[in-house]
Amino acid sequence: MHINDMIADAERTGEPSFSFEYFPPKTAQGVQNLYDRMERMYDFGPKFVDITWGAGGRIAELTCDMVLQAQTFFGLETCMHLTCTDMGEEKVNDALQKAYKAGCTNILALRGDPPREKEKWEATDGGFQYARDLVAHIRKKYGNHFSIGVAGYPEGCDDNKDEESLLDHLKEKVDMGGTFIVTQMFYDADNFVRWVGKVRERGINVPIVPGIMPIATYASFHRRANHMNCKIPEKWMAALEPIKNDDSAVREVGKVLVAELCRKIMSAGIVHLHFYTMNLAQATRMVLEELDWLPSSQRPRQQPLPWKQSLGFGRREEDVRPIFWRNRNKSYISRTQEWDEFPNGRWGDSRSPAFGELDAYGIGLTGSNESNRAKWGEPKSIGDIGNLFVRYLEKELDSLPWSEAPLSGEAGPIKDNLINLNKRGFITINSQPAVDGVKSTHPIHGWGPPNGFVYQKGYLELFIHPDLYDEVIRRIESRDTLSYYAVNQAGNFTTNAPSEGPNAVTWGVFPGKEIVQPTIVESVSFLAWKDEAYRLGNDWARCHEANSPSRALIESIMNQWYLINIVNNDFHDSISIFELFDGLEVKDLNTPVSSSGIPTNGTNGIHKDTNGVAPSN
Repeated sequence: MHINDMIADAERTGEPSFSFEYFPPKTAQGVQNLYDRMERMYDFGPKFVDITWGAGGRIAELTCDMVLQAQTFFGLETCMHLTCTDMGEEKVNDALQKAYKAGCTNILALRGDPPREKEKWEATDGGFQYARDLVAHIRKKYGNHFSIGVAGYPEGCDDNKDEESLLDHLKEKVDMGGTFIVTQMFYDADNFVRWVGKVRERGINVPIVPGIMPIATYASFHRRANHMNCKIPEKWMAALEPIKNDDSAVREVGKVLVAELCRKIMSAGIVHLHFYTMNLAQATRMVLEELDWLPSSQRPRQQPLPWKQSLGFGRREEDVRPIFWRNRNKSYISRTQEWDEFPNGRWGDSRSPAFGELDAYGIGLTGSNESNRAKWGEPKSIGDIGNLFVRYLEKELDSLPWSEAPLSGEAGPIKDNLINLNKRGFITINSQPAVDGVKSTHPIHGWGPPNGFVYQKGYLELFIHPDLYDEVIRRIESRDTLSYYAVNQAGNFTTNAPSEGPNAVTWGVFPGKEIVQPTIVESVSFLAWKDEAYRLGNDWARCHEANSPSRALIESIMNQWYLINIVNNDFHDSISIFELFDGLEVKDLNTPVSSSGIPTNGTNGIHKDTNGVAPSN
């Protein structure tokens, strides 16, 4: 979506909106940490993010990679910076093509700073002299595909302090095809409002996006303000100077000052703010909290679908996914990115049965062996693994090998049931409660456009000990409303599903639309997921030393246990799935295993009474 259209929507609704800027880090670990942070900050609700341009070589490539990641894997509408510095026409065209193929529809066109070794800016041979030339080139080559942003300078720029001259240049950039203006950072609200008036007097009517720099520490605040030659109000200095050596106090005072700046800007008719995050989350989050702009239970972030949409090239119309990947968004996108087309909601030939190889980006377990051991410990018994999953359900952990993100609020109605299962040795990796027609604006279960109703069937996916497997299958097959798929690592597959076709487990009913069925269970995708699910477990095992009890334990689970998913086709009922497991528990639950994976007392199986029937809990 074009940024100027986003801002027009904000003007129509009266809802304030905001965006974040990030820059390419210098190290590989820094890149991975930033990706993790960008994904977490997605939940803050930015309308878009932008990625600064790293002129030349590896950093330029990294900018393009970050745009691809943000659009494709994180579902973040992204604006790519592009500068004239060290960029001939061929390099510019290459960068634009990469942005286009990433699904990016917004570019911020800048002249750029001179390289460090040069005092004055000079155009590259065969390149562009001014930002207006770059704007004209983009517009000529790509028509209206890109919304093109240009820079505005309320307090002048490094090599030009003449306001009238800068306004002339701004008008030229807009006349050449610029559709929105992003300003340099500033802290003087009154001067900004005055400058906006001057811009409008020039007949420049495109949206203006003010750049806001939150305050993380006094030193960084002072350094950046001096570097940008921006005026710091005396009131700010009086508040910050006495506490400059206390970073926590600076952030607390700073959030109030920056929030006050934001309110003054908004009161002047501006509807969208752009935060220069410096790749940090805390200071920006504190300002948004002070403004009461973060999503909350009373004001949830409305999602168009119950899973995070990809905005990658060709994927914006995708509206159906198998439920198995609900906690593995990047993996699903990686494995389907070569598909020619995606499901369109009518089950048929438009669904591709082909899933990509397991060596694609995002398929295996992320993180180093050391970091994963630090997160998940070194389990010695099945009970230890169950307790690990309980900690995740209690939100003491923010990830598991099969779940990239923290537990969502959706699990609330069945959390106690899930905890109970894991304490008894059932390893639950995916689930959803039944939902019977809640409003699409519901703060937890809602998705899609307003004035609709959403439904979902109870669902549970878990690893089951082989000694419990036959009994669980017998109980499922005795109940008419339950269907299942089950498989082990060797590929032995069973099901009671009436066909190989999809079973919709989530759907929505909205005014003026056909029923939307965005989440399904089906055999083809389950068998593709099976390979990934067992691989994740084996990757986790290999985080531990060879011949260690932890490695042996996890490998024995992957080698012997069954992966099973169960759907309760009665969408009024969340409980029957859990009643299946009444009286069942893995024997020797808390007995440590040896390096061979065998409990040290040499036994295994389930608890039974003298009549051979599993006792009730």
